[in-house]
Amino acid sequence: MWIPTEHEKYGVVIASFRGTVPYGLSLEIGDTVQILEKCDGWYRGFALKNPNIKGIFPSSYIHLKNACVKNKGQFEMVIPTEDSVITEMTSTLRDWGTMWKQLYVRNEGDLFHRLWHIMNEILDLRRQVLVGHLTHDRMKDVKRHITARLDWGNEQLGLDLVPRKEYAMVDPEDISITELYRLMEHRHRKKDTPVQASSHHLFVQMKSLMCSNLGEELEVIFSLFDSKENRPISERFFLRLNRNGLPKSPEKPERHCSLFVDLGSSELRKDIYITVHIIRIGRMGAGEKKNACSVQYRRPFGCAVLSIADLLTGETKDDLILKVYMCNTESEWYQIHENIIKKLNARYNLTGSNAGLAVSLQLLHGDIEQIRREYSSVFTHGVSITRKLGFSNIIMPAKEKGEKKLFGFSFVPLMQEDGRTLPDGTHELIVHKCEENTNLQDSSRYLRLPFSKASLLGTNNQAIKATKESFWITSFLCSTKLTQNGDMLDLLKWRTHPDKITGCLSKIKEIDGSEIVKFLQDTLDTLFGILDENSQKYGSKVFDSLVHIINLLQDSKFHHFKPVMDTYIESHFAGALAYRDLIKVLKWYVDRITEAERQEHIQEVLKAQEYIFKYIVQSRRLFSLATGGQNEEEFRCCIQELLMSVRFFLSQESKGSGALSQSQAVFLSSFPAVYSELLKLFDVREVANLVHDTLGSLPTIMHVDDSLQAVKLQCIGKTVESQLYTNPDSRYILLPVVLHHLHMHLQEQKDLIMCARILSNIFCLIKKNSSEKSVLEEIDVIVTSLLDILLRTILEITSRPQPSGSAMRLQFQDVTGEFVACLLSLLRQMTDRHYQQLLDGFGTKEELRDFLLQIFTVFRILIRPEMFPKDWTVMRLVANNVIITTVLYLSDALRKNFLNENFDYKIWDSYFYLAVIFINQLCLQLEMFTPSKKKKVLEKYGDMRVTMGCEIFSMWQNLGEHKLHFIPALIGPFLEVTLIPQPDLRNVMIPIFHDMMDWEQRRSGNFKQVEAKLIDKLDSLMSEGKGDETYRELFNSILLKKIERETWRESGVSLIATVTRLMERLLDYRDCMKMGEVDGKKIGCTVSLLNFYKTELNKEEMYIRYIHKLYDLHLKAQNFTEAAYTLLLYDELLEWSDRPLREFLTYPMQTEWQRKEYLHLTIIQNFDRGKCWENGIILCRKIAEQYESYYDYRNLSKMRMMEASLYDKIMDQQRLEPEFFRVGFYGKKFPFFLRNKEFVCRGHDYERLEAFQQRMLNEFPHAIAMQHANQPDETIFQAEAQYLQIYAVTPIPESQEVLQREGIPDNIKSFYKVNHIWRFRYDRPFHKGTKDKENEFKSLWVERTSLILVQSLPGISRWFEVEKREVVEMSPLENAIEVLENKNQQLKTLISQCQTRQMQNINPLTMCLNGVIDAAVNGGVSRYQEAFFVKEYILNHPEDGEKIARLRELMLEQAQILEFGLAVHEKFVPQDMRPLHKKLVDQFFVMKSSLGIQDFSACIQASPVHFPNGSPRVCRNSAPASMSPDGARVIPRRSPLSYPAVNRYSSSSLSSQASAEVSNITGQSESSDEVFNMQPSPSTSSLSSTHSASPNVTSSAPSSARASPLLSDKHKHSRENSCLSPRERPCSAIYPTPTEPSQRMLFNHIGDGPFPRSDPNLSAPDKAVNPTPSSWSLDSGKEAKNILDSGKLLSPPVPPRPTQTASPARHGTSVSPSPAGRSPMKGSMQSFTPSPVEYHSSGLISNSPVLSGSYSSGISSLSRCSTSETSGFENPANEQTGSMSTYSVPEEPVRKESKTPPPYSVYERTLRRPAPLPHSLSIPVTLEPPALPPKPLLARSTNLENGSRRTEQVPRPRPLPRKVSQL
Repeated sequence: MWIPTEHEKYGVVIASFRGTVPYGLSLEIGDTVQILEKCDGWYRGFALKNPNIKGIFPSSYIHLKNACVKNKGQFEMVIPTEDSVITEMTSTLRDWGTMWKQLYVRNEGDLFHRLWHIMNEILDLRRQVLVGHLTHDRMKDVKRHITARLDWGNEQLGLDLVPRKEYAMVDPEDISITELYRLMEHRHRKKDTPVQASSHHLFVQMKSLMCSNLGEELEVIFSLFDSKENRPISERFFLRLNRNGLPKSPEKPERHCSLFVDLGSSELRKDIYITVHIIRIGRMGAGEKKNACSVQYRRPFGCAVLSIADLLTGETKDDLILKVYMCNTESEWYQIHENIIKKLNARYNLTGSNAGLAVSLQLLHGDIEQIRREYSSVFTHGVSITRKLGFSNIIMPAKEKGEKKLFGFSFVPLMQEDGRTLPDGTHELIVHKCEENTNLQDSSRYLRLPFSKASLLGTNNQAIKATKESFWITSFLCSTKLTQNGDMLDLLKWRTHPDKITGCLSKIKEIDGSEIVKFLQDTLDTLFGILDENSQKYGSKVFDSLVHIINLLQDSKFHHFKPVMDTYIESHFAGALAYRDLIKVLKWYVDRITEAERQEHIQEVLKAQEYIFKYIVQSRRLFSLATGGQNEEEFRCCIQELLMSVRFFLSQESKGSGALSQSQAVFLSSFPAVYSELLKLFDVREVANLVHDTLGSLPTIMHVDDSLQAVKLQCIGKTVESQLYTNPDSRYILLPVVLHHLHMHLQEQKDLIMCARILSNIFCLIKKNSSEKSVLEEIDVIVTSLLDILLRTILEITSRPQPSGSAMRLQFQDVTGEFVACLLSLLRQMTDRHYQQLLDGFGTKEELRDFLLQIFTVFRILIRPEMFPKDWTVMRLVANNVIITTVLYLSDALRKNFLNENFDYKIWDSYFYLAVIFINQLCLQLEMFTPSKKKKVLEKYGDMRVTMGCEIFSMWQNLGEHKLHFIPALIGPFLEVTLIPQPDLRNVMIPIFHDMMDWEQRRSGNFKQVEAKLIDKLDSLMSEGKGDETYRELFNSILLKKIERETWRESGVSLIATVTRLMERLLDYRDCMKMGEVDGKKIGCTVSLLNFYKTELNKEEMYIRYIHKLYDLHLKAQNFTEAAYTLLLYDELLEWSDRPLREFLTYPMQTEWQRKEYLHLTIIQNFDRGKCWENGIILCRKIAEQYESYYDYRNLSKMRMMEASLYDKIMDQQRLEPEFFRVGFYGKKFPFFLRNKEFVCRGHDYERLEAFQQRMLNEFPHAIAMQHANQPDETIFQAEAQYLQIYAVTPIPESQEVLQREGIPDNIKSFYKVNHIWRFRYDRPFHKGTKDKENEFKSLWVERTSLILVQSLPGISRWFEVEKREVVEMSPLENAIEVLENKNQQLKTLISQCQTRQMQNINPLTMCLNGVIDAAVNGGVSRYQEAFFVKEYILNHPEDGEKIARLRELMLEQAQILEFGLAVHEKFVPQDMRPLHKKLVDQFFVMKSSLGIQDFSACIQASPVHFPNGSPRVCRNSAPASMSPDGARVIPRRSPLSYPAVNRYSSSSLSSQASAEVSNITGQSESSDEVFNMQPSPSTSSLSSTHSASPNVTSSAPSSARASPLLSDKHKHSRENSCLSPRERPCSAIYPTPTEPSQRMLFNHIGDGPFPRSDPNLSAPDKAVNPTPSSWSLDSGKEAKNILDSGKLLSPPVPPRPTQTASPARHGTSVSPSPAGRSPMKGSMQSFTPSPVEYHSSGLISNSPVLSGSYSSGISSLSRCSTSETSGFENPANEQTGSMSTYSVPEEPVRKESKTPPPYSVYERTLRRPAPLPHSLSIPVTLEPPALPPKPLLARSTNLENGSRRTEQVPRPRPLPRKVSQL
């Protein structure tokens, strides 16, 4: 049965317990437990570290300790009865243990090891205390060491400063706040500014003498020398060294050390030196050889000196090497140290080059007893003490200062015949020779002899007179017993010469003070003996002499003799009648004060009044004892009369010189010392009244004399500190006069430091919760007198600027802190009655209002962080407890007096502001405390935040309709309060927001103000680390519940949802920003928040701020393209205007134009660094337009050069095509902006799927990688985990136009393949139905998933969310078609690269040919025939007829491509690969046979073969022979790849003939750098022979010398199987099957355009003037209209050619270029001016290969032009000019979603004006010089004239209005 414990209440766990039993409590060794119940060897209780969890544990695991129980019962509290130091050590070491481990984790090794040593040392000391065998002194010493180490550790770890009294912690509740402040301040000052010691000591340790030529013993003599006074100031320390230069007796190290003691602070200066004289013991000469003589001589060896100023750094100078010098002339040995100090180098030199004296020196500070305690090990072994010569700076009473074969002697008597001691100075003594056996034990034998040459004068001893030897000595007396002063001896022997008494008393002031204090007792006995002898005659003289002696002891040098005088008065003084004379003389002097002109002597008398009263009181006591108390009344009357005289002279005001005020000041400074003496004879109330009357007589005028006012206040202070004031009876009498003077000084703001000290002393005597009537009355008096002035004083001193000096600033902080402590002490002592009396005492509401405003303001000051040092948590908690208690009292007054019609906004606002900052204090955030500290605070004070929060809620509810005054002003402060992670506080405060919404709805019909304020404050507060996920949920749930029944519920739900979503993003953002490296999470989170501010909140300023935060992240991660897109967002908000913008972020104050220019240049720079040069070119043009419009040609030139450099980089530098990856984030553990969403990410350079997957797993270390690509189910979505699904996807360019256009280099196309991509694709093959094992293509379906993003890539982020996904299934036939299309495209690309010499080697083409041909031979393509060309499939799938035809066409096309590819391969294949080529040719014929192909022309009707850089047999200048208006007519011709007279090939014939054919076609050698172009034979179709170009005409495509990027590496790793991975599968160029002749013809020209066709029968002019349509020609009218109507480009435009001057030819063409508007080729020639002559020919206009370089030869003008200007026509699309026809082409597929361009696209701003379109170029008959570019003004005027219709049709859109007008 469980029974409550009586005595077993507290214990320590001595063995860990796992708590595996039912209801078991897990405990660790060292835990402390509180025991509640016991049962059969088990205890039930809880660990103090976690009191909320209770359980059972074995009693054998617990060591019981004594403890006392408070509040017995359910809420009992156990307190150990052990020593408080032990308790503190235990709790502190527990806290340190956790923090110590964290030091190791943070790699703070130095502090980690130091703290470890300190902890071990504390544990050792703790054991000593626990054993209990220490003496009282030793225990005190151990505790001192413990507390010193605890304080050091707390300071190092940033823990709180612990207030202590006698080494034990004090409870703040047990002492007054002023006393607590003093304890804290004392410890803080001791920590920061150590007290300067007045005594110093030098520790010297001799190590060794290093010299190469020693060999003899040495004597070393240390001393201190004053170079300023040129004399030694210490005794000498002597030690011996052996022949090796080491100290003798090494086993006794204490003999090598000495402590030079009693150095004053004035002697720590640079002209005090340590001198070391070294004497060698040995031969006479240092270089003499050893001889038989055994005499040892003391000869000088060397000297070393060191200034004591070198030791003032405080560090021990271990192994300090002093240089040793020797004098040049031995006669100067006695002053060598002076020569070295004065640096008279000519008189000394080094003893040896390597001679040095090794010593250890250290300065120690403090009195000698303190040094003994702190360096006990030094004194334990008996270190020698070397004293200072003479008395030290502070003389202590009774201080006392510590032979060989003779051939002569001298002596001198110490005492002279008259009793005086030998005088100081130099004395010449006689040297008396000694006989061999002379014995000097008998002094009588030589004392009769003369001792000095001076004593010989007058004697007739000739023998002695003739002596030549003399011995000179210098004597200096330092004694507390002997004197050399004759006047002193005369005074002491006054009875011998009575006639000299007057003279002796007069000369006493001339006697040196040290002589008087030596004989202090004898002197006093003499004075009082003379007084008893004849008081009438000598009374005044004795009084003056006594005053002189008393004041002599005030000197700091003789201050320590005061106890000697006190002892004399108590024990030796016997003048029972002296009090009469002393009172009489003293009163006589006091009465003369107001009349005397010179008051110096009177002031001396007043200084000595303390001891005069001591003599008076002691004399009276002796008299009373002797007479039984006679004449008591007479004595009282004398004292009363004396004090009446004092009060009279104190009440007088100084009129003139101020001598009177000086006398008053002297009296006041020493008057408080009299109190204790009067208490020996009078009652405490009598003395209090006497003092009250005396102090009350002081004049109250404050401007009389500042020095007197200060002294007066010091007198008040000493009175408060006196024993008299500690008595409650006397305190109540004295308090009014004390408070009166304090009030006056505080009112004048004078002597604040002294006022603060007095107030502190007053409150130190008033204990907390004292219910004594006298204390309550005292508090009444203090509140009435000082509360108001105290508040004003604190406001005044805290509003002053702090002093600049560190000492003054510290003093300023001290006085502020003391006043604050006094105020807190007063408020803590006030009871309900005091508060009620205070509030009732105000006459009007205005006075009450002023008081409340004043005290609220003071409270706000008190809780400032800088009010107390950061480690004063104890003081802050006490202050907060007082503040909240006072606020609770005052809130009632606020409700009663300032509501309804008396409502006062200012005072209520001050109240709420105070409450908010109170709750937000750092020292009240208990969540940041250690568990033990939190427990202590909660036990003592509770959670004061909750208390204040409840008070806020209560006061808010009382406001009623006045709440509207505080909306929205209080939304931010209240929101900050609710973000504090305290559940109770949040539950109280969050409902206030509902109230605010309700009142705002009543006033305005909405709560937009509430919403705006919430949103604005949330960002700043959460970025500071406030708020958490729990708060978001609580905010949402509480407010939703509150608004359920409101009429405005719908809009309220919307607001709450918006704020909640903002919190989600802000929390994610804050969590991501905590990470070190920049990763996708940080960027993605910033993008999410940025978009939220723009789209949902429309907060432009916040939007711009996060733009720049995102920009910085991108720069840090080196995402330069994304950084450019990001900064472009801000650029798009600006216009080219001169509107001034304010300073914002890092931008200075500037115009909008300047900021936009800066942004443009920065964006261009980032596009350049990100190799996104095409986008940079567009921005170059924009800013160039601005420069041109302002005629800023200098900058325009720079911009043109920059643009040109970007073109060069496009053509010359290699760009890597990034991989794209689809990432799915599933599970509830992901941040909100990722949770259960899928994204497409643009990978880094060279980053493949495995590397990307590893990077994502590193960013999300807790994530699980999913191993399949299927869509996850709902269980994955809702899982409390993180799942990542990653696979590669293929980008689908928005517009295939540039990619399909022929003749464009790959390094241009590469940009369009991977930029501005909205759509991505992923294919998953699967088998449907029964799988045919022999031919799996029959059932091989493909599930194609298309992902459509919310924004195109690249953009402001490397990844964007998938907005839409489309899944379609491709049949096996459709899959086969796509595989063939991709393979054909790949073959054409490789063949083209080989032709144009873009490959370094031919291996990629070889491998691709081998893969296709070998696969076809082994059944690759034939499998398609077996699967889809069989009768069974055709009958079962009649709907696939066109697709089957398409597949057949692609197979035949592949065969054509392979044949041509083999011909090209034949041309370039190296010799060692010829056998492989022959094998490929043979296999190709086998493949053709398997396909049943004999003659291509018979198998296909004009099926085009499209090569990126041109077809081998199609002339690019060809045109149809005749054209009909009704439609296009197809002229039959052979296949482009058919060769004349060749129907069947053998392997050899194909190889040789193809090779020869290629040679004939190119007309060049193999080494030529030009592009190879195929020529047809004359037997080719009429279309190819009618209008063919010259055989010498070559393509203008860039040569291999242009350093174009190679694709060999890419294709080298491509898979050779027919089913490619999404990334490796090239984008398909799908050509629709021609159904209409016009379409067929157009596609024929598109395919044939770029390649030349040669006809030898045509002349050169004919070849030049018959153009063919450009391969880029599309239906101009429809396409241009689509572009203008949509307002966007489907793909970035290729840079356009320059605008030409007007020409009639520009209006005659009927074919429009494509909207891309750029030439696909680059050449070295400039463009030519069009001529009307070229339009005389019939047919379509074509490009001359000779002149096609003009398309990209440079931009001559960047001025904008309209569609009509660019294309050169104004007629509609279906109009015809002359005999020319227009050919229509189906429009390019436009996205069905009609998606607008990405909001972050660089082209968005471009599309606000019509996009420029290219010119239709023609070949002039005569070559003329190129036209000069137009001048800017002319170009702009032409634009305006020709573009009027365009302007009307497509008005330029204006940007949206901006809310932040100055950003």
